[in-house]
Amino acid sequence: MDMEHFDDRGLISAYLQGNEKAFEVLLLRHKDKVYRFIYMKVRDIALTEDIFQDTFIKVVNTLKSGSYNEEGKFLPWSMRIAHNLIIDHFRKKNKVRMVSESSSQREDFNIFHTLELDEENVQEEITRIELEQQMVDLIDYLPESQRDILKKRIFKEMSFKDIAEEEEISINTALGRMRYALINLRKLIEKHNLVTHY
Repeated sequence: MDMEHFDDRGLISAYLQGNEKAFEVLLLRHKDKVYRFIYMKVRDIALTEDIFQDTFIKVVNTLKSGSYNEEGKFLPWSMRIAHNLIIDHFRKKNKVRMVSESSSQREDFNIFHTLELDEENVQEEITRIELEQQMVDLIDYLPESQRDILKKRIFKEMSFKDIAEEEEISINTALGRMRYALINLRKLIEKHNLVTHY
């Protein structure tokens, strides 16, 4: 049975009925988005991999326990789990520092109030993530030379000098391709009616 055509809800249902392949398809479908979301928050590959692994362990445990009831919205739910694990990580890491922070200002102060997300903010965050993902998907429609420059600059955070050396082109050419990539990306965003706040 070709499961690639199943929607997320169908895959979850098949997995809960004992079809391990269904979860594999689900994981392959969403892993890049979840991984990228975690990396954009923590900016550390080893930590990203740890949190990514913990996220999907929690996803599996929740599915198997029968607690999943997100009406097929698997990706936002997975990202919310990842987001909570990121907050937990930073909470533990900064436990000692938080004491000095709270005593240095006022009793109820701690830096993680800014990281806490209530349900409404979670929804906003997920909307922003989904929007960013749509923009990332649009990058694949750019000409190859523009797409490569954009990905190296945005995702690998390479300098134009390093990009020019790796691509064996001049810095001016790299800058020119980046400029055209951004112009074309803007056109694609308008064409697909994405509402951005950038």
